Amino acid sequence: MTTPRDYWPRWAETLRRYQLSRIAASLLEAGSPLALVGAQALYFGRGFFNSEQLTALAATLEEEQEARAFASFLMEEASQWPQ
Repeated sequence: MTTPRDYWPRWAETLRRYQLSRIAASLLEAGSPLALVGAQALYFGRGFFNSEQLTALAATLEEEQEARAFASFLMEEASQWPQ
C-alpha cells in the first residue's frame, strides 16, 4: 500500500518545475484552515476524479502535522536545487 509520503518527491518535483515549492511550503505552514478546506474539496472531488494521489494529498492536507512535515520537506528539497 502506498502512503502519502511516498508521493512527496513526485509532488516536490512538480512544484519545483513550476517554481511553486517555496510558495506551497509557506502556504502549508501558515494556512492550516485553508489546507483543511482544500482537503475537503479534494475528498469531495473524488467522485469526479478518482485518483490515489489526490486522496493522498487530501490526507496530507487534512493532518496538520503531515502538512507541516510536507512543508519542511519542500523547503529542504528547495534548498538543494540550483537557483
